[in-house]
Amino acid sequence: MNEKIKVLQIIHLAICAGTVIAYLFIAQLSIENLKIETTDSSDLIYFAIPISAFLLSNFLFKSQLKQADPKLKPLDNLPIYQTASIIRWAILEASALLILFLKQDLLLLGILIIVYLVFLRPTEDRIVSELSKAV
Repeated sequence: MNEKIKVLQIIHLAICAGTVIAYLFIAQLSIENLKIETTDSSDLIYFAIPISAFLLSNFLFKSQLKQADPKLKPLDNLPIYQTASIIRWAILEASALLILFLKQDLLLLGILIIVYLVFLRPTEDRIVSELSKAV
């Protein structure tokens, strides 16, 4: 099972690294860029992006995991978990990049999404526990 998890971990690393590199080169991150100054009501849509991405990605992840067969071993349900994870990560990555390109004044929101994305790193324990919860 470790070989198949390594593939999923490499995909996760590529998504995280690509997003971090985009933030480093495009936003030219510095401490001054991370301050959220005064915002007005037109900025509320940008605050809704990470919240909706979090909710949507978790909803789609859990709904995809419901397709797993409880009679099978976690190794046999791994393709379903892999698909669910990639969907989840893609939504989070897209929302972080959306904030980067649309509103660079709110880079801190995108960085929070990236931190959450990094914490979603697939491990054998996490895969087994999430598959057992879903079924």
